[in-house]
Amino acid sequence: MKFLSDLFPVLLFFACYWLTKDMFLATGIAIAATIAMVLLTWLRYRKVETMQWVSLGLIVVMGGATLLLHDKHFIMWKPTVLYWLMGGGLLAGQFSGRFGMKTLMGSQLSLPEAVWARLNYAWAAFFAALGAINLFVAYRFSEAIWVNFKLFGGFGLMIAFVVAQSIYLSKYIEETH
Repeated sequence: MKFLSDLFPVLLFFACYWLTKDMFLATGIAIAATIAMVLLTWLRYRKVETMQWVSLGLIVVMGGATLLLHDKHFIMWKPTVLYWLMGGGLLAGQFSGRFGMKTLMGSQLSLPEAVWARLNYAWAAFFAALGAINLFVAYRFSEAIWVNFKLFGGFGLMIAFVVAQSIYLSKYIEETH
C-alpha cells in the first residue's frame, strides 16, 4: 500500500500532463498531491519516513522552481537528484560500515557480508545510471517522451533491475522443506 501512496503523485502528474499537455499544471498537481500524501501519512501513523520527507522537499523545491521561474528543466532534474541522493546515501552508509540494503532487506534475507556489500554497490550504481539516463532523455528527447520515460521507463528499468538482483540472490536463498 505504501508503494501506491508513493506512486500516487507521479500518476497524477502523468494523468494531468496527458490530459492538458501542461507541464506547469501537472507540476502543481504533483506538489499538491505529495503534500497531501505526506500529511495523510502523518495523520494516520504519526510518522513519515525519511525518503518521503526527501521526496516532499525535492518536489516542493524543484517543482516550486519550475513554477516560479517557468522553467521545466527543474522538474525534469527532480528524479535525477532523488536517484543520486539515494545512491549517495547507500555509498555513504557503506563507507561508514552500514549496508543500506541490509537495513532494508536484512529481515527477509540472510546473506554474507561480501554479498551485502556487492548488493549495496550495485544499487548505488543503478541509481547513478538511472539519474544519468533521466537527464539524457530530458535533454535529448521531447517533453512528452520524457514524461512517458518518467513513469514507464524508470519503472521498467527498476523492475528489470529487481529481477536481475533476484536471480543473482536466488543462489543464497535456502529452501525449507
